[in-house]
Amino acid sequence: MGDMFDHSGVLAPKTVSGERLRAEFREPPAEFDGCFTTFYHLSLDLPEGAPPVIDYLQPEWANIRFFCGGTPDAAIGTTAVSGARFVATGPSALPCRFALGRVRMWGVGFLPLGWARFFAASASSCANMICDGAQHLAFRHFAPLAETLCDPEASLDDQYAAIVAMMKQAMRPSRDEQRIARVHAALVKGDLVSVHELADACAMSIRTLERVCMRYFGFSPKLLMRRQRFMRSLTTFMLQRGSRWTEAMDAHYHDQAQFTREFREFMTMNPSEYAALEHPILTSFMEARARIWGSPAQTLDPPRGTR
Repeated sequence: MGDMFDHSGVLAPKTVSGERLRAEFREPPAEFDGCFTTFYHLSLDLPEGAPPVIDYLQPEWANIRFFCGGTPDAAIGTTAVSGARFVATGPSALPCRFALGRVRMWGVGFLPLGWARFFAASASSCANMICDGAQHLAFRHFAPLAETLCDPEASLDDQYAAIVAMMKQAMRPSRDEQRIARVHAALVKGDLVSVHELADACAMSIRTLERVCMRYFGFSPKLLMRRQRFMRSLTTFMLQRGSRWTEAMDAHYHDQAQFTREFREFMTMNPSEYAALEHPILTSFMEARARIWGSPAQTLDPPRGTR
């Protein structure tokens, strides 16, 4: 792919099937350690009159995204959004299909600790959901950010400062922070194969583990472990262009048939169908993220102090 980046973490303009994609990652201040995957700004330039780019986001943690210029048409499961400049998603175990034209966008990804500190709702109540963030009770306290983040005249530095100021104002402590960090670290490490092992590693009962996972991670411990295993396999495949699925499969899969079943569950299509699709945005973005941020996808980001 060549050297697309400078040392500031900016993805140099790169043509991908006629599109020009530029992504810039900003480090959240240290006081937010463990709360966010990253703050990032993405620019997508298309030729005049070109149709929207279609791609599929893999399962993620929760996100808020603000669009300046075009707005996406997007869907996760049975939920969909169109025409909204503030788009919010809960944690997902399904793909997000989106169509996007020429746009400037800010994105903020929330790790489970971030959900605990910034959201009053249970993560499970927002799982596999995409919405107009300004209209949803769980997300609408971030709606004032649109005034600055969707202003084409505002500088990136001013917009980043607005995000930081909003997060400082909104952050609240959680009594479960240590439990969240233990569960998150164990999930990312990926060497546990059962819920009992996960509970033992996190020094908590299975009942407490279930409560923490549903409240802050959005899903049951078993599904979270399966999602992590799947995401390790998917990102390996996408970063190693030309590889086979059998080469990318996580070692914890019993066989290819099990991997195919789980792929169909998490991406709603077969591996061969997914491999045949073009990924004009996601592949470049994942490669950028892996090089600059250290991991290609949100779900593989470790908790605070372990990056």
